[in-house]
Amino acid sequence: MPKDYLGEDQRKVRADEDKDDKPIKALDEGDIALLKTYGVGPYTRSIKKVEDDIAAAVKHVNEIAGVKESDTGLAHPGLWDLAADKQMMQEEQSLQVARCTKIINVANPGPKEAASQYVINIKQLAKFVVGLADNVAPSDIEEGMRVGVDRGKYQIHLPLPPRIDPTVTMMQVEEKPDVTYADVGGCKEQIEKLREVVETPLLHPERFVNLGIDPPKGVLLFGPPGTGKTLSARAVANRTDACFIRVIGSELVQKYVGEGARLVRDLFDMARSKKACVIFFDEIDAVGGARFDDGAGGDNEVQRTMLELINQLDGFDARGNIKVLMATNRPDTLDPALLRPGRLDRKVEFGLPDLEGRANIFRIHAKSMSVERDIRYELLARLCPNSTGAELRSVCTEAGMFAIRARRKVATEKDFLDAVNKVIKAYAKFSATPRYMTYN
Repeated sequence: MPKDYLGEDQRKVRADEDKDDKPIKALDEGDIALLKTYGVGPYTRSIKKVEDDIAAAVKHVNEIAGVKESDTGLAHPGLWDLAADKQMMQEEQSLQVARCTKIINVANPGPKEAASQYVINIKQLAKFVVGLADNVAPSDIEEGMRVGVDRGKYQIHLPLPPRIDPTVTMMQVEEKPDVTYADVGGCKEQIEKLREVVETPLLHPERFVNLGIDPPKGVLLFGPPGTGKTLSARAVANRTDACFIRVIGSELVQKYVGEGARLVRDLFDMARSKKACVIFFDEIDAVGGARFDDGAGGDNEVQRTMLELINQLDGFDARGNIKVLMATNRPDTLDPALLRPGRLDRKVEFGLPDLEGRANIFRIHAKSMSVERDIRYELLARLCPNSTGAELRSVCTEAGMFAIRARRKVATEKDFLDAVNKVIKAYAKFSATPRYMTYN
């Protein structure tokens, strides 16, 4: 008999399958509870219970505090009171901005008459003589200030702060720089002169009062590019708690007539509103150049901006407790009226660092680098004569690049020597110091 390769299980007919079917048993509650626990962690029930308790506690706190759903904006639309909201919006009309130009004092006011009347000027409309609303005190309104008036009787409802250009507001330094006086090398004498002008009048004003002198209010920082003028100003911003405003000279050069002068006025108005303020003008030669007539009138707007700056520094109005720092690498181009004492009382020259200063600069930059221990910084300083701080920093950067190129994790003294040959000697034709010496 031939061998059966299929087997009895595969030769079953449908009738045999029907006979083998077993009755289906329904799941009881225990089986269902077991299925519900599939995929559930060991702490799911306790976490769910804690969340329900937190939600109940928050609801209870809101009920005690009197917070309704309508206060959070989650109320049902059926609870909205549109009529009351509309009436409230009609009662609270939007105010119109005007300027109070004059205050008229009434000689013999009647029982129902106010003691003062106010002349307001609404732009592109007219001038009106109006009174105050019930919620404004006469002491809150001064001549020349901006006020909010209603659109019906033009009564003054709200004193407004002075309008300051957003561009000027963005010039204020909010976050202090991470540069300290210890990070500025080779400028020890210059930093002492700077601190005498900026910090001493703010911290010890009684010294000047006892002597009967006014503290210096303006400092001009000048010197070759890369000697630490802007870095010193950043260190001042880090040190002082007064408001610090940073202005780049080119920001004051505007396209339209009068815009640059308005920016300078807004800048000093914002500075006067502070208790103490330090303003730093970087690259002041962009607007402070000597006045001349080129025949085409191209620099007239720049000269108007400089004249407004001169007036704000020492003009008819008092400057207030405002210290002014200006930095430039072309002092020969500045206007003499800007440089006179009273506007810029002290001129501090940031010259090329000496041997000790150059070694100190090398140590400052190498402090944050991975370098060998016994590097002779005095030798490196001797190999970099007539170099600025920026060039010495470039030497440290190039030394790190040589170490990276050699796949080393530490920069050696040979890397610094190679960097000196590359930066100081090979790039000598790009140095700006000889040109500065030519003009000054």
